[in-house]
Amino acid sequence: METLIHMDGAILMFLQEAVRNAVLDPIMKLITTLGNAGILWIILTIFLLIPEKTRKIGWMSACALLFSLLINNILLKNLVARVRPYNAIEGLIPIIKKPSEFSFPSGHAGSSFASACVLYRKLPKKYGMPILILAILISFSRLYVGVHYPTDVLAGAVTGIICSYLGEWLVNQIQKRKSAQQQVR
Repeated sequence: METLIHMDGAILMFLQEAVRNAVLDPIMKLITTLGNAGILWIILTIFLLIPEKTRKIGWMSACALLFSLLINNILLKNLVARVRPYNAIEGLIPIIKKPSEFSFPSGHAGSSFASACVLYRKLPKKYGMPILILAILISFSRLYVGVHYPTDVLAGAVTGIICSYLGEWLVNQIQKRKSAQQQVR
């Protein structure tokens, strides 16, 4: 465990010292902002809920986002209660406003992967692939700006992927029950 903690810190310091620069800083700040409160994913989900053709996908994304909120932001963050890296790693300087909630897992990564994985699997690849790339960029941006450990982002991505399957499963189950009830009538 000690090795993992040391590696987490070393990666963040490497990003700060060798990767951050005047060109990337504003880009990464913008990208990380896209994931704030899951707003980008919520907006995409709402747009998918409007047309009947994509409504089921929208409901899958909405359920995946809800699962991510419950599992990552409400349950795991408070259960693990990991301090932010800038409070634990000497010399690490975040380049955005310091978040006040706990660090593990990354809510940005969780919500990004929860919604993006549903959309990647269900939408045509010409839409799904850029959406998945955006989820990866938002997740990476949390490391770049210095507010999450790599293991926070990895855990958020993994739980987000799980939530994407849970959201898809739940919507399919509800649809099966509705179909079965209509056949009984």
